Amino acid sequence: MAQIQFFRPEGLVHSPAFSHAAVVPPGMATVYLGGQDAVDTQGRLEGAGDIAAQASKALDNAVAALAAAGASLDDVVQWTVVMVQGSDVNAAYGAIAPRLAKDEPPLVVASMVAALGLPGALIEISAIAAIVP
Repeated sequence: MAQIQFFRPEGLVHSPAFSHAAVVPPGMATVYLGGQDAVDTQGRLEGAGDIAAQASKALDNAVAALAAAGASLDDVVQWTVVMVQGSDVNAAYGAIAPRLAKDEPPLVVASMVAALGLPGALIEISAIAAIVP
């Protein structure tokens, strides 16, 4: 079966953290991961005021949700990361980058917002993955 192709074309910034485009071949199923916050199984926020701790917990939750759908971090085509304005982007990225590093990184959409739906949450992570059904 063909694999997902990621593109980092000449003329665009080259980053080890993201690619610019991706092609998912026919025959793969798409997994849509809803926004994951830094909450425990009871819905209680973890890491209050600590963007690095929240980023790590949100990624843990994303991994669990992906696994439930039969996917892993390696299957992610695109991440969407939303952070509260004023959050330390470098601290958040530093907390999760080692777990996301790969030769052909996925696409990334990042935004800063005034607030998230969960009071006290500083980051929310969602994704799109592709798997062989």
